[in-house]
Amino acid sequence: MDILWFLPIHGDGHYLGTQEGARAVTHDYLKQIAQAADTLGYHGVLVPTGKSCEDSYIVAASLIGATEKLRFLVATRPGTLSPTAAARMAASLDRLSGGRFYLNVVVGGDKQELAGDGIFLDHDARYDHAGEFFSIWKRLLSGETVTHKGEHIHVEGAEHLYPTVQRPHPKLFFGGSSPAGHANAAEHYDVYLSWGEPVAEVKAKIEDVKRRAAEHGRTLQYGLRVHVIVRETEAEAWDAAERLISRVDDATVAAAQKIFERYDSEGQRRMTVLNKGRRDNLVIAPNLWAGVGLVRGGAGTALVGDPKTVADRLKEYQDIGIDTFVLSGYPHLEEAYRVAELLFPHLPVSKPQTAAPSVSYVSPFGELVANQVVPPSTQRVAASAS
Repeated sequence: MDILWFLPIHGDGHYLGTQEGARAVTHDYLKQIAQAADTLGYHGVLVPTGKSCEDSYIVAASLIGATEKLRFLVATRPGTLSPTAAARMAASLDRLSGGRFYLNVVVGGDKQELAGDGIFLDHDARYDHAGEFFSIWKRLLSGETVTHKGEHIHVEGAEHLYPTVQRPHPKLFFGGSSPAGHANAAEHYDVYLSWGEPVAEVKAKIEDVKRRAAEHGRTLQYGLRVHVIVRETEAEAWDAAERLISRVDDATVAAAQKIFERYDSEGQRRMTVLNKGRRDNLVIAPNLWAGVGLVRGGAGTALVGDPKTVADRLKEYQDIGIDTFVLSGYPHLEEAYRVAELLFPHLPVSKPQTAAPSVSYVSPFGELVANQVVPPSTQRVAASAS
């Protein structure tokens, strides 16, 4: 298993839905979490995106020098960038980190937030746009000069000059629970990432994505994004789960659920169905608890229990083909230690390897001539002309 942790760039605390015990997002705090994850043996950290977050690329870049082996799974929303600019950003992070960069593609589901970013595409069109976007992105990073005039994106003579460390490109993660999402994942991405639903439901999604990928002659990896609440005993773990939502009042739950109703995300709909906006019957499968999703959008479930039990539940997901787990817990600094110390000994956790050395590229003239790589046959002429 590759186990990743989560960087809470939208805030953190001991309780959900309240300012009591909340922690501000500061660089010092994020650095503490990243360094803890690096030292404890996590494969990487997910850096989320959205209007409630600090910028994911900037946060990841700021933590390269504070870590040694940790990978940064940087969430990005393709509708806010051009594929050419995104390729440059990805290559820079990959090169400067020595190959410690992955990309998590998030098309978005909150129509109000999307409108604020100037994105007015409907649900399926956002997936079509993302497919076009990353087709261009991958071609650029493979060294092609790209001219593309599609339904959503038009570029002419687009180039990327600096090679990435990871070849042919940094790994692309992607999550989507609708048919359009599955089709997009199967055709364009490397890792299909599901939120924490009951095993049988996740298995059905994986089988659908596998079938669609096979039609393109592709094989994907699979991952799970879920919270964990692990304690030395079952009783302590369930007490901690209840304590996490103990400050959430009914009005706050109702307000959050009202916001989720405007989403056109199938994944968010599935999360909301699991908790039904109610505090009772939140245990939806053995040790799988839907309380987080009462007020938190996105991943809304947690595996709750003692170390061996939670490990057994994770292994059930591994048995259906999942090899990457993106975990989190509140507060994220303390829980990074708790999960590593209590849970890791019961799991086949892969050991992070030292990152690859960064790839150097030096123009024949120290800096690029006229913003391009000069063909060898013209180098002498160009040099004399300068």
